[in-house]
Amino acid sequence: MISVDNLSLKFGKRTLFEDVNLKFTPGNCYGVIGANGAGKSTFLKILTGEVDSTTGLVNITPGLRMAVLSQDHFAFQEEEVLRTVIMGHKKLFDIMTEKDAIYLKEDFTEEDGNRAASLEAEFAEMDGWNAESDAAALLSGLGVSEAHHGKLMKDLSGDQKVRVLLAQALFGNPDILILDEPTNDLDAETIGWLEDFLINFKNLVIVVSHDRHFLDQVATHIVDIDFGKINIYSGNYSFWYESSQLAAKQKVDQNKKAEEKRKELQSFIERFSANVAKSKQATARKKMLEKLNVDEIKPSTRKYPGIIFKPEREAGDQLLLTDQLELKNEEKIFFTDVNLMVDKGDKIAFLSRTKQAVTKFFQTIMEEIPVQSGSFKWGVTINKAYMPNDNSSFFNSDLKLIDWLSQYSENQEEAYVRTFLGRMLFTGEESLKKASVLSGGEKVRCMVSRMMLQNPNFLVLDEPTNHLDLESIHALNNAMIDFTGTLLFSSYDHAFVQSVANRIIEFTPSGTIDRRMDYESYLEDPTIRTLREKMYHV
Repeated sequence: MISVDNLSLKFGKRTLFEDVNLKFTPGNCYGVIGANGAGKSTFLKILTGEVDSTTGLVNITPGLRMAVLSQDHFAFQEEEVLRTVIMGHKKLFDIMTEKDAIYLKEDFTEEDGNRAASLEAEFAEMDGWNAESDAAALLSGLGVSEAHHGKLMKDLSGDQKVRVLLAQALFGNPDILILDEPTNDLDAETIGWLEDFLINFKNLVIVVSHDRHFLDQVATHIVDIDFGKINIYSGNYSFWYESSQLAAKQKVDQNKKAEEKRKELQSFIERFSANVAKSKQATARKKMLEKLNVDEIKPSTRKYPGIIFKPEREAGDQLLLTDQLELKNEEKIFFTDVNLMVDKGDKIAFLSRTKQAVTKFFQTIMEEIPVQSGSFKWGVTINKAYMPNDNSSFFNSDLKLIDWLSQYSENQEEAYVRTFLGRMLFTGEESLKKASVLSGGEKVRCMVSRMMLQNPNFLVLDEPTNHLDLESIHALNNAMIDFTGTLLFSSYDHAFVQSVANRIIEFTPSGTIDRRMDYESYLEDPTIRTLREKMYHV
């Protein structure tokens, strides 16, 4: 168990949170949420002892082993992959290292023999003989093939390193597991494997994530950093979100009697509990939502951007055609045999296990890179807006945001331009920030403002939820659902893809799969699953 008593954290005059009193108990998974800058990652670092709080104490039950997902992707460059995973269990790894060193000694003494025997006994008691097979199983589950297990970490790609470090944190059944954004750079299959792992994990998990579907699947409680406080609520993310929205609605309705509000909240809890009980979510197994005290529910202080894409004109019948598009290099095939006819109202999610395949495709049709083979043609009525995966080239200036956005507006009236910044929460002095000093999330919000100005009837979005907080993701998600035009996009956000896409296209090294169905149906269809595996391994 972890208990937090009278905790506070202050930087000068700024208080991130104060008077925090919490208990984290075994068998539960706590999803930590909060607006960007609220202190989610910092709170985890306080729990792990990496950062000191201003006041208060963190108490961990003596003897418990804590594992933390490393954020330093270069910490183990000269280590073998399998060895790096085992290093996640420090005590076991130290025993392995010491006993191996003893056996390598040329002048092996009786004292060495006694020490080795003692280490062997302790090693066996910790199930050390299965360490390598257990580590290998974790790596395979996380999508790191056996061919990479003997390689040095420095020889892996960035996304492979992320998976190895995640395996390191999961290795050895730790008593406490601390994970900061564990789904970053993971594909849908690997995220699904991790969800199942955590659902069946019997010990304590505390995780920060912007992935709503992931939090819904694994979280038994939500830890909300808001109001300068940190509070724990029973239930998964969707329950917290919907209940906080209901509480906000009730707060506005001042005329409704208290008893009527209570009945409305209780009815909501019962309906939600019934839905959860039908799923595999950990929430249903760990704690029934009916036990929740309705007085715990509070409206959130978070602000949600106002994203609306209004097409200036309706598109004609011809939107986008591609003919035998292909792009490859000596190392990989990004996409091949792409014969695509986009129809009105299509909202197409693009997938690929091949790194950068979808980005390269979008860059091709947006004429950022030349066509290598094949052709494409846009309809003459198309007014398209594009959000690239890498937006850094747009922000290499010291222009104030109001002037930055004015570059992309036909209407140069300041009040008009400020309206679009305001929708993305850049108000007052925020609109005078320099473009060059923006955070990743702020840059994405600026790109959304730019796209709204264009009044497009066709959107191309390459991983648009990257760097956004949950509030902005919700707003963008709803805008995509409501958009009356046509949409091509990629995203690792399961909930985003499931709620928006009506067609799935996947690039594989041996061809393109194109299906008109929702995301979950695509992933779960056994025929498609077999086809995908075949096309990736031909």
